[in-house]
Amino acid sequence: MQTDPVSATSEDLRPWWLTAVAKLPMWLWYGFTAMLAFIVLRVLRYRVSTVRAQLSSCFTDRTPAQINQLVAAHYYQVGQVVAEAFKAADMTPEQFSARVAVRNAHIAQQLLAQGRPIILVAAHQANWEWILHALALHLGHPLDVGYKPIKSPWAQNMMYAIRTRFGAHLVPAKELLADMLKRRNIVRGIAMLGDQEPLHDSQKHWTTFLGRETAFYMGAEQMVRATRYAGLFVAMRRLRRGYYEIDFALLCGDGERLETGVFTERYARLVETEILAAPQDWTWGHRRWKLRKGLY
Repeated sequence: MQTDPVSATSEDLRPWWLTAVAKLPMWLWYGFTAMLAFIVLRVLRYRVSTVRAQLSSCFTDRTPAQINQLVAAHYYQVGQVVAEAFKAADMTPEQFSARVAVRNAHIAQQLLAQGRPIILVAAHQANWEWILHALALHLGHPLDVGYKPIKSPWAQNMMYAIRTRFGAHLVPAKELLADMLKRRNIVRGIAMLGDQEPLHDSQKHWTTFLGRETAFYMGAEQMVRATRYAGLFVAMRRLRRGYYEIDFALLCGDGERLETGVFTERYARLVETEILAAPQDWTWGHRRWKLRKGLY
C-alpha cells in the first residue's frame, strides 16, 4: 500500500494577518466572541426564532425559560467555536493535544494497520473544527476531509489555511467519492460531517430523530457500501471551555455488507445521544427540518 505524499504545509498557506491575530491570547478571543454572540443574539437577533422553534419542538418537556437558556447557551457556544477555530492557526500540536483528549484511538488505528482506508463520520457537535485537527494529529495516517467550499475567495482561503493546519487534505464533498476510488490504494482516514440536511434531489434516509421525522444525508453510507471500508462515528464532547474529548465508535466493520439505511440509522442514533447529553452544543441555527416526509 502507498502512503499519501504531503505536497505543501499549512504554514505556507496562512496569510500574515491570520498568523498575527491568531497570536492573541485565548481569553481575549473568548471575550471578543462572547461580545459578538451577545450582539447577534440580543441586538441583531439573527435566526433566534429558528433556534428557539427547533429547540422547543425537540425538547417539549422543557419550560420556555429553559428553552431560552438553551438558546443563549447555543449562541455563546458558537462564539467559542469561532474563537477556537482562529486560535488553532497559532497552536502547536502539543498545545492542541493538551486541550483535546482522544479516547479509543486504537479502534481506528487497528483498522488502518490492516492496510485499508477507513471512513470517519462526525456531527456539528461541540467544536467540529477541532475534530479535524485531532484526527489529523492522532490517526497516524493521512487524513482526507470532505468539505463544502465557501463562495467567498477570501473566506475560502482563510478557512483552508486553518483547516489544513496539521496536515489534513481537503476534498470538495462533491468530488469525495471519485477521489476515494481514484486513490483507493492509499491507506488513510476519510472524514466528513453527516448531519447536514440532504438536498431535495439526493437520496435520503428517513427516521425519527429528536422526536421528529428527519431526513438524513446518505453520502457516507453510499461510500461505505461502494468501498466496504470500515465506518466509525467520531463523537466530540465539551469538558469545559476550551477543553474537549473525542471518542470513536464502530458503525460497520471492514468488508461488512449492509442493507440500505442501516449505516445511516446507526449514525443517527449516536448523534441523537450526543445531542441529548449536551443540546446547546449542536448547530440549531441551521434549519434542519425544511424537508417534509409526505412530499417525498
